[in-house]
Amino acid sequence: MSEVNGKVVIITGASSGLGEAAARMLALKGARLVLGARREERLKALVEAINADGGEAIYRVTDVACREQVDALAEAARDAFGRIDVLVNNAGVMPISPLNRLKVDEWERMIDVNIKGVLYGIAAVLPTMRDQRSGHVINISSVAGQVVSPAAAVYSATKFAVRAISEGLRQESRDIRSTNISPGAVTSELTESISDPRTAEGVGELYKLAIEPDAIARAIVFAIEQPGDVDVNELTIRPTRQPL
Repeated sequence: MSEVNGKVVIITGASSGLGEAAARMLALKGARLVLGARREERLKALVEAINADGGEAIYRVTDVACREQVDALAEAARDAFGRIDVLVNNAGVMPISPLNRLKVDEWERMIDVNIKGVLYGIAAVLPTMRDQRSGHVINISSVAGQVVSPAAAVYSATKFAVRAISEGLRQESRDIRSTNISPGAVTSELTESISDPRTAEGVGELYKLAIEPDAIARAIVFAIEQPGDVDVNELTIRPTRQPL
């Protein structure tokens, strides 16, 4: 029987892209899912599809930049299933642009979602996982958390931070596993928030190489499926032809 079967898994940013792909794949493996995102109509449709196929899923509308909403997502998991086994901190935004464009509002949104959202998720589940003496936090970073490119300074800073948080959690924990996954170009809505035309054009060229979200979903499943004494700490998944 799969190590995923029966585990209670919270996924943020679950209404599309990597989060949706992970939800569908984990449901097939028998996970009990608690899905969060901002777009209720998509969450509702996804949960209905999973449950119709014999899976088990609930949802809560969640903006990870709001700590109270993230806390409510974790509370929904405890109320429905009595425990929390895995948190997939997947929600993220990428409105990249050169620093001299001074898109300060976009910088702040990236910090709020990509860093604070991850921390809020950890804060919401850590007490439960410690009481259980088991748990697994999977943070979705990026290859931008390993190398800085023009126009991506702030985004890269947020993803470097995610890697640091993941490693800090690993070092501080003996019963809780910590996995950092760094995707390269993956087909999703992530690039749609880029408001700088020249940057959007360059990213569009790179994303012609993009792989499908199922590639990252398989990595998430792989990390969860390991026995409890095995902690997969770092995975980087990019298109074979992606240069950086």
